Amino acid sequence: MPGPGSQNGRASPPKSENIHGLVRAGDVAAVQRKLQENPALLNDKNPVMCQTPLHVAAGYNNTEIVKFLLDWQGQGADRVEVEAKNMYGETPLHMAVKNSSYESAKLLLERGVHTGAKANNGMSPLHLAVWHALQTGDCSTVNLLLSYNADCNAKDDEGKIPLNHIPGGAGNEMLLQLLTRHMEEQRKQKALMTCHEQQSMAEFEEAISQIVGLQELKMQLRRWARGMLFDEKRRAMGLGIATRRAPHMAFLGNPGTGKTMVARILGKLLHMIGILPTDKVTEVQRTDLVGEFVGHTGPKTRRKIKDAEGGILFVDEAYRLIPSQKSDDKDYGLEALEEIMSVMDSGKVVVIFAGYCEQMKRVIASNDGFCRRVTMFFDFDDFTTTELAEILLLKMNSLTDTSLLYGFRLHRSCTRGAVGELIARGTTEEWLKQMNGGLVDTLLVNARENLDLRLDFSCNDAETMITITLEDLEAGLRQISRQRHLR
Repeated sequence: MPGPGSQNGRASPPKSENIHGLVRAGDVAAVQRKLQENPALLNDKNPVMCQTPLHVAAGYNNTEIVKFLLDWQGQGADRVEVEAKNMYGETPLHMAVKNSSYESAKLLLERGVHTGAKANNGMSPLHLAVWHALQTGDCSTVNLLLSYNADCNAKDDEGKIPLNHIPGGAGNEMLLQLLTRHMEEQRKQKALMTCHEQQSMAEFEEAISQIVGLQELKMQLRRWARGMLFDEKRRAMGLGIATRRAPHMAFLGNPGTGKTMVARILGKLLHMIGILPTDKVTEVQRTDLVGEFVGHTGPKTRRKIKDAEGGILFVDEAYRLIPSQKSDDKDYGLEALEEIMSVMDSGKVVVIFAGYCEQMKRVIASNDGFCRRVTMFFDFDDFTTTELAEILLLKMNSLTDTSLLYGFRLHRSCTRGAVGELIARGTTEEWLKQMNGGLVDTLLVNARENLDLRLDFSCNDAETMITITLEDLEAGLRQISRQRHLR
């Protein structure tokens, strides 16, 4: 049972001035100085292994640094990416458990990291914890993961669950008994769930799988889902408890990073787990809220709020409500914002403000009550080429009959890695920042057109007629490039 990227047999780390070397050496003060000088290093990936500082700290069980990174609140810095993956697809939790870094694993689990994350070979943290226990006889991290209900039936790419990797014979009885007992407990827990609960959780996980990246948001959604299920059980037991509410949120990021799409999915998820009475998402911009004359804005905004009751009011490009420069003329955007703020304590609607990170600072500063009411901020980072490839594959695997690509398929050579490399070669950093997810739809439409150009009218092979190849995708990227140069 191989453990990819293992750090077993650690030697004394060499002295280094880069942040990964300082983390490996356990130099907390130096790591603090580095991040204060350059907060962008928080999630920096090192060459070859593509590990973040949190990967390194967790793997070497430098718990003081793990805690520091998890708590980092440096000015202008993103939060630490607790679900970041290295070249083997391993998260910091994978690194901790396969190196018996018990304390670091516990800190990560206390922050709600996903116990079911899978490496490139399909192994979950529990697979790797079992692998380490077989080498050392230390079952502490296995016990820890099981206490957080890690799935004993998770399968790796060979179709094996953690138990399947334990050979019979002397010396392994305790580990076998431990996993067997927890598998039985999880089986009983699943049997106690109603069909409705099982269906709801299956739909929940299916919906969440459509969100690429945004691990922090996914973790929060899982917390809400678990909380709602436990609340149902509490009420079934006759316990009187308060009704749970979803907080108001801000989505910060560039165009094409998926803010609107995630808001729509979020509406369905919050309704699915019982936090919202409906799944509707009312999308508005400045023109939907702001009137041209005195007395028009208030009623116009209130009508939109009324439409959104029971669901989500999604205010896109919210910074447009606040003028970038002071003017002698009255701007009614602030009036619209104040109308929205006045109903946010009612519990009748969940409000999500969305926009560019820098421009949204105007909205935050414009109203003293904004940060009291909007308590959750999510950063939508620009997509990496790998994430864009993942989005492309998701789109092609979930086409509806209204899609322009309905009925078409990708050639088997169009793997996530191959498509990601293609996008990396055919685009620039500036492209990706400006287009993000918007690149995918244009690319697919262009690729379909190239397929039509490439085919001969004598072709009668059905598969060939509907199969988009890497060649088509590459031609689609070139077409986008030409169009951009004409602007």
